Amino acid sequence: MRNKKRATPKSTSPQQLREAIRQVFKKYPTEGWTFRQLIKQVALPQVSKADIANILQAMTLKGEIFATDDSRFYVNIHKNRQAQMFQQTLKNNTKAGSKNANLLEGIIEVTQNGNAFLTVEGLERDIFISSSKVLNALDGDRVRARLLPQRRNSDRREGEIVEVVQRKSRLYPATLRVFRSKTIAIPDNLRIPYDFIIPADKVNQAKNNDKVAVQLLEFAPQQKKPTAEVVQVLGNKISPHFAKMEAILITHNFPLAFPPEVMEFADNIQVRLDEQEIENRVDFRDITTFTIDPADAKDFDDALSIQRLENGNWEIGVHIADVSYYCPEGSALDAEAYERATSVYLVDRVLPMFPEKLSNEVCSLRPHEDKFCFSAIFEMNTNAQVLRTHFSRTVIHSQRRFTYEEAQAIIEGGEGDLASELRTFDALAAKLRKRRFKAGSISFETPEVKFKLDEKGKPIDVYLKERKDAHMLIEDFMLLANRAVAEFFMQQKEKNKNAQQTLGVFRNHALPDEEKLEKFALMAARFGYRVDASSPQRIAQSLNKLFEQVKGKPEQYLLENLGVRTMAKADYGVENIGHYGLAFDDYTHFTSPIRRYPDVLVHRILWKLLHKQTLPNAKDLAEQTKHCSLQERNAAQAERDSVKYKQVEYLTSRIGQEYDGVISGIMNYGMFVMLEANYCEGLVPIESLTDDQYYHDEREMALVGVRRKRIYRLGSRVRVRVMSADLESVRSEFELLEKKNTKGA
Repeated sequence: MRNKKRATPKSTSPQQLREAIRQVFKKYPTEGWTFRQLIKQVALPQVSKADIANILQAMTLKGEIFATDDSRFYVNIHKNRQAQMFQQTLKNNTKAGSKNANLLEGIIEVTQNGNAFLTVEGLERDIFISSSKVLNALDGDRVRARLLPQRRNSDRREGEIVEVVQRKSRLYPATLRVFRSKTIAIPDNLRIPYDFIIPADKVNQAKNNDKVAVQLLEFAPQQKKPTAEVVQVLGNKISPHFAKMEAILITHNFPLAFPPEVMEFADNIQVRLDEQEIENRVDFRDITTFTIDPADAKDFDDALSIQRLENGNWEIGVHIADVSYYCPEGSALDAEAYERATSVYLVDRVLPMFPEKLSNEVCSLRPHEDKFCFSAIFEMNTNAQVLRTHFSRTVIHSQRRFTYEEAQAIIEGGEGDLASELRTFDALAAKLRKRRFKAGSISFETPEVKFKLDEKGKPIDVYLKERKDAHMLIEDFMLLANRAVAEFFMQQKEKNKNAQQTLGVFRNHALPDEEKLEKFALMAARFGYRVDASSPQRIAQSLNKLFEQVKGKPEQYLLENLGVRTMAKADYGVENIGHYGLAFDDYTHFTSPIRRYPDVLVHRILWKLLHKQTLPNAKDLAEQTKHCSLQERNAAQAERDSVKYKQVEYLTSRIGQEYDGVISGIMNYGMFVMLEANYCEGLVPIESLTDDQYYHDEREMALVGVRRKRIYRLGSRVRVRVMSADLESVRSEFELLEKKNTKGA
């Protein structure tokens, strides 16, 4: 019997290949794809890389798709803010005859060795600036840079600073050093490689070793060092009043006090509600309403109400403090809140966005007090399906203030104040959450380090904040309200397609960076976990599985932390690109106007849309969202700095103690180790590894011994001894005792 000749698979025509690529973009219209990712997605017979490249080139030339600077392909410029801004950046910077032709504007981040990186909106990769081309820019400044010709065989873009557009900081914390012939201020920020020269008449009674705040006087491009003036003495570094937390706030551009005119405005606000205004609002005071917040919270900006309707459904109210009612546009109060843009939560204090009279009294939804709110009202069935939504200004009366611990005890035990209502909310929230995760939401439970402080503010214990049902209950209903407002904005945009005015502020979250994701997948593999990065949906699924698997394990904090860093940073914008991490097409921030200025903007826009009033200017609003995103990042870094300082302070009383730890960072100068017992981190200097000569293998994320080939990888478990904890440099150093022969090593 003759063997049948095997059929040769038919080759794919260019038309079929083009259609296959179109289907990929049609399925994921807001996402960018690298060439390698598209190859994986297009599973057709006898298709080569060259075939795909040719089709992509043809589609690009025809305008069907377009590519960003790092060769990511997009299909819909109007639905992808990052790609749109990149195209606009190139257009703006190549305008013939423009003063700023071929210049890029962005924020500079200076490293401790003097080199820098420029972050430009619309460009997905930072631009490298060598130390000799930084000019007179300081860390965090907004600058203009000229793009330099790309070096052969290099994929890194380089540039040179030509102008400082705006300084990041008004003040710089520093330590004063007084000499016979001169006085200098040594900045706290190690990324500022200059001492500030303080003229004799600008010392303002500060003394040697004082911790001070200085204001830049002059730093021209030709100057070797900047000159500055002492404007405030924060304390003395050798005294117990050494004000490190104040220095952290100043470093990140947050003022320590409110201007007199702002305090005067706040003091004149009436606590008693206006009776005529009450008549203009929907009255919820007779409906069961309560708040759930941390035990130490004072600014209660959200409350929940519940009542059973005659048809058997639930009416759920998400009530948010009506801050915009008390904060008129253009007032001194409004201007100061905008400049701050956010409250800042350090380990031992809160720097509020509004004066305490508003944040803790007038606008705080305290129990047994009538309060004005802006509310999202939902009719829901028992399956937590939303049947009807409307928004209204309201007046409420909270019957009970729960701490998270109190609410959790009632949910678990079934007894206590409003037990039935709490358990109903918990059941509805669980169904909302289940649907959200099924749609692709990522279970990011950002690990939060908390401290127990003594009466002097010194840390005596370190632990991770635990999230339970009571926390998630509040989170789910805040997400519901935020999403509903964003969907309303988009509905209004559909109705007003030709409107020139902006119709919303959105909270956007793009896809994770492919390179960061690959590094995280490698790190997770060290511990035996798999991250599937083949598609956005599989990324979400595998991350959720990983975060579930690591719960309660020593590597939980490290992997959750790195997982969060892998994700793109969420930000604010007037264009809606959706929120990848939550798997929402439309999302905004509506629920925390006491502590976030974008929420105030959202309240104002929502009110104007509901009452058909004139909307904000699109360009002005875009600038405001950009400023709010920047201040949010500054606040987050300030919070991280305060945690790091308290961790080092905690270790000052534990010198010589031994701990098990996990290698959390690999550098050419050593390895960072996170202690499993208390989540504190310290450096094992490479020169302290005396058993061999070690080199940094960047690809393998490891230190490798030259002779013995011993390897210390990211994620390896080790045993260390605490050798030093220096509060001045905010740095701890460990001595390596042994490598633990366990998973991850």
